[in-house]
Amino acid sequence: MKTYTRIALLLAATLPVALFASSSTDSKIEDAAKASYNYRTVLEGRVDVKATDGVVTLTGTVQDKDDRALAEDTVDNLPGVVSVNNEIVVKSDIPEHSDAWIALKIRGELLVKANVSATTTKVDVKDGVVTLTGTATSDAQRDLTEIYAKEIDNVKSVSNKIVVEVPAPGSTVGEVVDDASITSQVKFTLLSHSATSALATKVVTENAVVNISGVATSDAQKDLVTKLAQDTRGVKSVVNDMTVKG
Repeated sequence: MKTYTRIALLLAATLPVALFASSSTDSKIEDAAKASYNYRTVLEGRVDVKATDGVVTLTGTVQDKDDRALAEDTVDNLPGVVSVNNEIVVKSDIPEHSDAWIALKIRGELLVKANVSATTTKVDVKDGVVTLTGTATSDAQRDLTEIYAKEIDNVKSVSNKIVVEVPAPGSTVGEVVDDASITSQVKFTLLSHSATSALATKVVTENAVVNISGVATSDAQKDLVTKLAQDTRGVKSVVNDMTVKG
């Protein structure tokens, strides 16, 4: 009887510690998600995060199904997450492939791509014709913004009126993008590209260094994966360990 009593007392003593540890992990998950680049900037705080014992429930309303997927994948990349219950509602008054939809998609593209600026670029669309205005820090950034705009479905042409303004010495480059956001953005880019969408890849990011593994059908395809990852905002370097099997 004394043995059973001791076991019961031990269990009772450890239970609050376990609950505290679980609660602490849940809080860290929630804080990390809300502080991530994707949640703050891309999703603009429209998604709420609640974690219970590592099970994360997402609620809120977004305008595009891609945003819903981005929210889930970003959280799924965080330490301590067991599973994700995605209850986000996709609701938009913007018809797909309309001018407003095109403008929304271009802005989203500029938010997640490297070497361009969504904050200094204004996008206007009329009958599928895109007009870009604002400023860029170089001719390369100006041209790259136009390239990304042309990649959006239903864009007929792009009029690039962006003005190049060289930044003053010592000015900041931009905010740091967290690893979970980078991982999610790289995975989404690979899934969205026609030449890499069928690939089974594993993407892990640590200190903005992206590690990619999996199988490619050719050296050209492997190089494309590297290039797409390098073009993602916040990426410092890419280590591509994919195996080529023709």
